[in-house]
Amino acid sequence: MDISHLAVQLLVAIACAVVANILIPRQIPGRVFGLVATGLVGVWLGEVGYHFLRSRYGLAFPLLDWNIQGVPLLPSILGSAGVIYVTTTILRWTRYNR
Repeated sequence: MDISHLAVQLLVAIACAVVANILIPRQIPGRVFGLVATGLVGVWLGEVGYHFLRSRYGLAFPLLDWNIQGVPLLPSILGSAGVIYVTTTILRWTRYNR
C-alpha cells in the first residue's frame, strides 16, 4: 500500500460514510471525525469482505467491481452502513441499560 492508495481510500471513505449516513440516518458520535473513522472502517470491512467472498465463493457481479484505483465502491458503502448501524445500535442499547 502506497500513499496514493491511502489518499484515495480516505476520500472514498468520506464519500461512502456520507452516503451510508444518508441511507441510515442516525447521529454518529464525533461528527466529522466520527464520519471519517466510520468511513475508514467501512472501507476496510468492505474491501476485506468483498475479496473474501470473491476468492472463496467466486462472487462476480459487475456492479460490485466498480472501483476507484482499487477501492471498491459498493462494498465500501455497505461496510460503512454496517458500521454506522452497529455503532449506533450499541450506543443506544448501552444508554437504555443504564
